[in-house]
Amino acid sequence: MKKHRGRHLLSLLASAALLASLLPAAFAAEAEGEKHITILGTSDMHGNIWGYSYEDNAETDNNGMARLYTYIQQVRAENPNTFLVDAGDDIQGTIMTDDLYNKTPEEPHPVVTAMNYMGYDAMTLGNHEFNWGIPTMQSILGQASFPVLAANVTGAQGEPVTGAGWTIVERGGVKLAVIGVVTPDVPIWDSGKDGIDDAVYEAANVAVGKAIDEIGDQADVIMVSAHMGMYAEFDEEGGSDSAQKILDDNPEIDVLQVAHNHVVVNEKQGSTVIGGVRNGGRDIARFDLTLDADNQIIDSSVEIVDMTGVTPSQELREIPLVAEAHQKTIDYINGGGSGDEGEGGASLGSTTARFQPENEIRGIPAGRVMDTAVMDLINTVQLENSGADVTAVALFKDTSDLKKGDLNYGNLFDIYKYPNVLYTVKVSGAEMKAYMEWAAACWNQWKEGDVSISFNPQKPGYLHDHFIGLNYEVNLSKPAGERIENVTFQGKPLTDDMTLTLCVNDYRYTGLKNEGIISGEKEWESSASVRDMLVAYLAEHDPLEPAVDHNWKITGVDLQKDNPDRATLIELVNTGRLESPYSQSLNLDTYSEVLGMVDNVKVSDLDKTGTAASFVGADGAPYFRMRDLAYTFNGSKNQFNVSWADGKVAITTSTAYDGELFPLPVRIPAAVQEQIPADITVSVDGTDITVPAILFDGHYYLTVDGMNALLGTNATIQEKAA
Repeated sequence: MKKHRGRHLLSLLASAALLASLLPAAFAAEAEGEKHITILGTSDMHGNIWGYSYEDNAETDNNGMARLYTYIQQVRAENPNTFLVDAGDDIQGTIMTDDLYNKTPEEPHPVVTAMNYMGYDAMTLGNHEFNWGIPTMQSILGQASFPVLAANVTGAQGEPVTGAGWTIVERGGVKLAVIGVVTPDVPIWDSGKDGIDDAVYEAANVAVGKAIDEIGDQADVIMVSAHMGMYAEFDEEGGSDSAQKILDDNPEIDVLQVAHNHVVVNEKQGSTVIGGVRNGGRDIARFDLTLDADNQIIDSSVEIVDMTGVTPSQELREIPLVAEAHQKTIDYINGGGSGDEGEGGASLGSTTARFQPENEIRGIPAGRVMDTAVMDLINTVQLENSGADVTAVALFKDTSDLKKGDLNYGNLFDIYKYPNVLYTVKVSGAEMKAYMEWAAACWNQWKEGDVSISFNPQKPGYLHDHFIGLNYEVNLSKPAGERIENVTFQGKPLTDDMTLTLCVNDYRYTGLKNEGIISGEKEWESSASVRDMLVAYLAEHDPLEPAVDHNWKITGVDLQKDNPDRATLIELVNTGRLESPYSQSLNLDTYSEVLGMVDNVKVSDLDKTGTAASFVGADGAPYFRMRDLAYTFNGSKNQFNVSWADGKVAITTSTAYDGELFPLPVRIPAAVQEQIPADITVSVDGTDITVPAILFDGHYYLTVDGMNALLGTNATIQEKAA
């Protein structure tokens, strides 16, 4: 029943209100003896305690540990049987951590101090915890008042390098076992650093199986906190670095927390709930489980909660060390230094114009779809310092830019956030092309009707290298592995038997070696970091002018830039009414479906229309996203608000909805439309009402009949005018 999708108009003759999408399925009325536990999962906080962009010297409005703590406190107040687990990559990622506190690991660390205060039950190591070597990691995380887990990384005596691979926490009569594993690819990035090569890195799926055997029947709930993505990053054949492989081999897992890729993961496979969040404290994963009197799980759900609009915890910010570290970092940036002792320095210089063009489409970084001055600046600095023939770099942060005007150290951290050094290595022309194809796999393949470029969600942006020293084209109409065309070096076609000197950072070198893309050995290593090279280059070229050599371009696509339908879709994205097409291109074949969602809700007593994500279910009935409807009917005579009360969602009528408006999904998968609705229980002004709903991407969708049952209204369906 997929025809006429999105072409229905919900007309609320009496006006109405709907519950927001906060309701986990586990929050149905509890029977006698049932227990409800909540597990909150964070990861990839990358040192962002405050909710502050030190690169921009400005507060953020949607991330940071302080915002997470506000939400954590709210959930603990609702449900005292709440657990808090982190999946790693926390002590690295800001100027505060990388340039100041990680250089003195024996001193109190602000991130660990904040995590202790927040009351974590366990933390799993992330790969970035290894960046300064194992002894430094052990010194910093040795300050934690909670167990730090690494079941698959062991030392000489066969013990986990953190002292524990799993732990059991009991709360509310429920024993939760948490097993922590990190991607075993750590040596690919950090080989040669203190202690890294002395440790043993076991396949995550194997280590989890061993831990489950050790735990036996000691726990009621098995949770794996895995610092890796769902799918393999390097070991595609064996799956040693794949969370999906962990689950495939260990189906008894109840809760799977994933991390590392900085993307939202919200799904359920069988009875296992799976969740992952973005970086910097942007989201938190909420797992809700209901257990019967015998502590058997009878229901479970996962929700990813966005921190946009959450007020940062002043309590956390006012911890003396946190406040001191925050101010110390700001002073350091304004001083402008990056010296060996961490001292400040003179102003770095200025730019004559902005280096990065405006994104045509919200969320699609210009620096990843065209050659830009930011990428060419970094590549030029690398080429000049190394003397190589070819070099490459990724846009580590989609918003990286150098604005017009004066620069400080934070601006350089913004365009190059890692403390990498450079290596050179001899490569053949064939190896060079293989490397370029590897990088080009970060794009999705273009197909007919696509009017935007999108990115492979399984390939993080830090893998998306762009090259200088060669001219080349990327044909996105072709599958990954066949896209690089017309490559020339110094005006001549690049042949497989040519020999080039390639310059890459230390991380990329070890990654390419481990994947078998290059075979040569390191010939040269820089004594300075790339950031220090950028500092020196700016001093020599002040004021710095943006320059682009346009040595590469995308081919094989027809984006129909003059098509007014394309302009309409882009306007919907740029105004926030349609979600960013980052991992799924805008396509004119689904244009009518998307447009059918726009202004598809009519509120009679306000004489206005609103927009709600919608689809036709398997039963032939249109389903509308609840939160959108609640937002639309604000100001009407039947407006309402949604809140948590007594372990369930409560609707308060005649009260304005104070939630946010979410963008429309680019596409609702057919599998969602074919789902059988599940009953959820909602309290409306104190009265429990059960209605069927469909859950998609953390939001509930309800039929008009369901809405009328909740609110006693007379909403009707009409055909929407074309």
